[in-house]
Amino acid sequence: MTLELGGIHHLTAVTAQAKENLAFYTKTLGMRLIKKTVNQDQTTAYHLFYGDGVASPGADLTFFDFETGREQRGNHTVSRTGLRVDSEDSLNWWKNHLQSNNVGTSGIKERNGQLSLDFEDFEGQRFRMVIDAANRVIPWARSPVPAERQIIGLGPISMAVPQLDRTEAVLTQVMNMRKARSYAATSHTAETHVFEMGPGGPGAEVHVVVDPTVNPARPGAGGVHHVAFRTPDQDSLRLWIERVTKAGIRSSGEVERFYFTSLYFREPNGILFEIATDTPGFAADEPMETLGESLALPPFLESRRASIEANLKPLV
Repeated sequence: MTLELGGIHHLTAVTAQAKENLAFYTKTLGMRLIKKTVNQDQTTAYHLFYGDGVASPGADLTFFDFETGREQRGNHTVSRTGLRVDSEDSLNWWKNHLQSNNVGTSGIKERNGQLSLDFEDFEGQRFRMVIDAANRVIPWARSPVPAERQIIGLGPISMAVPQLDRTEAVLTQVMNMRKARSYAATSHTAETHVFEMGPGGPGAEVHVVVDPTVNPARPGAGGVHHVAFRTPDQDSLRLWIERVTKAGIRSSGEVERFYFTSLYFREPNGILFEIATDTPGFAADEPMETLGESLALPPFLESRRASIEANLKPLV
């Protein structure tokens, strides 16, 4: 049996304005705050998770709240995050909705053979809305966005690198992705290569934009910290750990995050990858009905709750 990834699990980006971030993603984008917790390695920073109505793996867009300047765009980073909606009608609705909320957008046009819509949040976080007619919306009942227009989940994920060969080797030979196709990027010096996982489709694609003329990115707000890929459970994660180790790639080994278990490593161009389990999920310590309504801490941080809460900024 071939060990396969199931698609995108989550993407973690960086914000320097947690309060404004919460308002944008829950009100303008209509996503559900499914977990309000802290960065487990730096507990003075929030870790905010946004998702669909039931906190499905593959729908989680998360943010670390770091005091930092803006990202300087460039290579060696995730450069754009896909958000999936169900139809061309929804793309048109989102274009009007975003513009009415003072969010600039591109036109709706064909990119990579499909219609899509580009926009950025208030810190320059880059998104591309694409159509995923094969999957359905799992709506959040209290979203200001109509149920049928809500975001299905993440994908595809685009990453910018100066060279393809070593990254392609890790994606295909270690992570068992399939090279599906290539297409011209917007720059005349760049080309994009599409790799797919498991079931394929936009929720299981990585688009690698190769342009050797671009300088390295400098991390900051509006940038991406890491992207995570799906594996079902701890047993399969341990097989991935074994596989990554045998390939000679330095990694974190198994890391317990309570809501999922993870493996972290960097691909050859320095972009941080995570493989994360679908289980146990975000309802492990809160009822599904009240996810995200109070500060959740994993058991190994609970004894420090008072000091952690004292060092966090108000979100409202």
